[in-house]
Amino acid sequence: MQFPSALSIAGSDPSGGAGVQVDLKTFVKTGVWGMAVITALTAQNASEVRGSWAIKPDIVREQISTVLEDITPGAIKTGMLANSGIIRMIAQTIPEKIPLVIDPVMVSTSGYRLLSEDAVRDIQELLIPLSHILTPNIPEAEILSKMSINTEEEMIEAALRIIDLGARHVVLKGGHGSGKEATDLLVGKKDITRLVHPRKPFDVHGSGCSFSAAIAGFIAQGLDEKEACTRAKKIVSNGIDNAIFGKSGKGMINP
Repeated sequence: MQFPSALSIAGSDPSGGAGVQVDLKTFVKTGVWGMAVITALTAQNASEVRGSWAIKPDIVREQISTVLEDITPGAIKTGMLANSGIIRMIAQTIPEKIPLVIDPVMVSTSGYRLLSEDAVRDIQELLIPLSHILTPNIPEAEILSKMSINTEEEMIEAALRIIDLGARHVVLKGGHGSGKEATDLLVGKKDITRLVHPRKPFDVHGSGCSFSAAIAGFIAQGLDEKEACTRAKKIVSNGIDNAIFGKSGKGMINP
């Protein structure tokens, strides 16, 4: 029996607010069977990342290969990839025919560096050319596009530069911007779609993970990029509206 499924390849967040934990919660919301391959263990909560420990690339490969032998996902989403060895292995292992949604996780919201410069370069050269949709936030897009971003016009220019690296579509997230609305831009080579939601006066842990997972979940069901991103924006916006707050006072997305 065929059934829609999606695979997350990402780090583990023991607080449940980000990483594969929130990806699996989000997959449920999109209506797909969720699967997860762990790339790194972390010690983190909504307010800080205290440490991270990468899984050996061979172990990550074995996880991916074993899953794919039994179930072919309709889409694959990558999150925290930890290091160059894992990135290179993923580029060699995942089937090109499966749509790939990349959340280029580089720095945590709390400022913890998650990828070295070499690993960022490997994402640019090896993974982005394989991607169906890339979902950088503004700081990540500035690194990938090698330009500063302060306006919507600059968001579009940066997205087009990233498309020139090989991505088919870029959703440049506007959550790090300012103003009353949080506007994401879905940019293709020939069209631009604005995804808008009222901005909340607080940051929410895991929103980027959940957004890319929701896109992957809808892509896995055969939706086109615009519809998948539009529906994903609704799930994330609802998750932010219903955020859960721990003792730190920091919010975690609740998709």
